[in-house]
Amino acid sequence: MSGLIEGLPDAVALRCIARVPFYLYPKLEVVSHSWRAAIRSSELFKARQEVGSAEELLCVCAYDPENLWQMYDPIHDLWITLPVLPTKVRHLAHFGVVSTGGKLFVLGGGSDDVDPLTGDQDGSFATNEVWSYDPIMRRWAQCASMIVPRAMFACCVLKGKIVVAGGFTSCRKSISQAEMYDPEKDIWTPIPDLHRTHNSACSGFVIGGKVHVLHKGLSTVQVLDHIGSGWTVEDYGWLQGPMAVVQGTLYVMSHGFIVKQEKEASKVVVSASEFRRRIGFAMTGLRDEIYVIGGVIGPDRFNWDIKPMSDVDILTVGGERPTWHQAAPMTKCQGTIFGCTQLRM
Repeated sequence: MSGLIEGLPDAVALRCIARVPFYLYPKLEVVSHSWRAAIRSSELFKARQEVGSAEELLCVCAYDPENLWQMYDPIHDLWITLPVLPTKVRHLAHFGVVSTGGKLFVLGGGSDDVDPLTGDQDGSFATNEVWSYDPIMRRWAQCASMIVPRAMFACCVLKGKIVVAGGFTSCRKSISQAEMYDPEKDIWTPIPDLHRTHNSACSGFVIGGKVHVLHKGLSTVQVLDHIGSGWTVEDYGWLQGPMAVVQGTLYVMSHGFIVKQEKEASKVVVSASEFRRRIGFAMTGLRDEIYVIGGVIGPDRFNWDIKPMSDVDILTVGGERPTWHQAAPMTKCQGTIFGCTQLRM
């Protein structure tokens, strides 16, 4: 980088560029070769953190189109399309997705591809592949593979490191193994196994600085405080349904309501009856809001059609009175949501 802005040292010029919204970076790149180099440098990510201009974006992947991700900018209410994930697995699904250090990580999963002529499913049920996407460099990179291939597993970030636990290695074999990934060293390390496994998918959340693993259909929660202590089993009696963590609090969509879920109590926040007919959507938290994204409507006994959705509904829970509103719909992705997470960069 040299001579980014005439009359300013490059270090100062880079901090000026860091204050420009992320969605405008492709336009800034055409200014000059030096601007392109600056905008695609790791120094820019650091500068954005230093000047307080880091943005919180939402990353989403749906059934259609295949292996395509989009990012949502909530400040400017617009969608940014990423390059196609370069995996060889067709219609990658049932994977884990998180973000840390300003990068998006897609882990494991298997193929959801079905031959339209025979109805046969692709033979790739679970992979150990790990991919990262750098929004500054705007490219995917393959990372060190997980120790154990897995799909439908718990995946979350604890103190900057990625924790995966449970899931399936085949359609009939559930596992209890857990492992942890250090993004800086690109190394996977085994950690204590879950106490219990179950013949159902599991998901993971970090609440209060602890990893919580939930199996579908079970009221018990397995909790990891720190790696050395191993897992403990708690029975909080939490409701079942789509979940989202907003500012450290767990919310559940259950029986047509959004419910605020404490350890041993629950409180109805607002009605969500309009989503009763929608399936396969994602529910996630960003800032002080809950996002309900995509999915499909139907079929039912009156209508056998299936309608893929690109809609985005937002519930603001940070104010005195929770209210629903709509955001710009996804511009490319639609239908069942395979993965969704927030990204700070």
